[in-house]
Amino acid sequence: MLNDTITHAERELYLTLLELAQQQPSAYEWLTQLPIWLSDIKDKANYAHAPAYQASVARLPTLAVDNVDLDSNILTINARLNQSQHKQTTALLKQLMPWRKGPFQIGGQVDSGQDEGQQAAPIFIDTEWHSDWKWQRVAPHLGNLKGRRVLDVGGGSGYHGWRMAGTGADTVIIIDPSCLFYHQFMAIRHFVGSADTHETGRYRTHYIPVPLEALPEHSQLFDTVFSMGVLYHRLSPFEHLQQLKGQLVKGGELVLETLVIEGDANTVLVPHDRYAQMNNVYFLPSVAALIGWLEKAGFSDVRCVDVAVTSIEEQRKTEWMTYHSLADFLDPNDSTKTIEGYPAPMRATLIAKK
Repeated sequence: MLNDTITHAERELYLTLLELAQQQPSAYEWLTQLPIWLSDIKDKANYAHAPAYQASVARLPTLAVDNVDLDSNILTINARLNQSQHKQTTALLKQLMPWRKGPFQIGGQVDSGQDEGQQAAPIFIDTEWHSDWKWQRVAPHLGNLKGRRVLDVGGGSGYHGWRMAGTGADTVIIIDPSCLFYHQFMAIRHFVGSADTHETGRYRTHYIPVPLEALPEHSQLFDTVFSMGVLYHRLSPFEHLQQLKGQLVKGGELVLETLVIEGDANTVLVPHDRYAQMNNVYFLPSVAALIGWLEKAGFSDVRCVDVAVTSIEEQRKTEWMTYHSLADFLDPNDSTKTIEGYPAPMRATLIAKK
């Protein structure tokens, strides 16, 4: 029997935007575009694997879920899982590989009424990235997310968006144009179910499969906007900063995490070809230069709250992401450099006000 997880989640998104539009008329522009956004991501002409991804989500079994912890490092869905369900669920989730952002766990709840031999171990989705490590670095510096509307730009599978909801955000909208990531989010949504509803009965965590530039400009709908791991992929970083600013309410908070290099306010690396084997990396500023960019874009109270070199323990190959990872992109004789000879990945998190 097929589930209606995607249809229900998309209906919740529509109703959330409709309610928001009654308070903030700029949300009506989102509503007019929503049907196109949601149909395009399922169009086989655009994404050859879309029908297969949809089928994988639709075939996920319904489990007896006791509770969901959205505020733990491993996003945990405590559910009763028998051997048959474990096998079916694992196979379907692996059809949505590679899993890059997480981790997630499904299962682990003991069913006292079930034969011990039928009870299955939990399914642990050990993703390429320890996204929980990034959240641990960022979270202590955030303003209170409780009751706030949050936009997570380039949110991947949705791990950080779920964590934002877990800290009490009223509404979280994740955007990312990836067809795979959209369906990974829907797979987790299937098991989370209504665990993230607030007092209105609406889901709090939503996903729109579009890039930032597809959103209506100057919506000014969000109290907090996150852009983590996106800026260095943009051909025009200043345009990206302006687009982020346009989604914030006056006085809203921007959380920006991106690759940086050592240097002064005039230091910016522009990789000639690839950076750590990525061919879509354009600008890596120093922290000082990035602060200047944000101030020039009109942000205030700019502060750098964290700088961390990415380790091969934080980003690595796993059973759920079997392709090359960071260890393959570093100089085998000098881990402080990429395979191209650039400084190894180092990420800074900056917080600023509109």
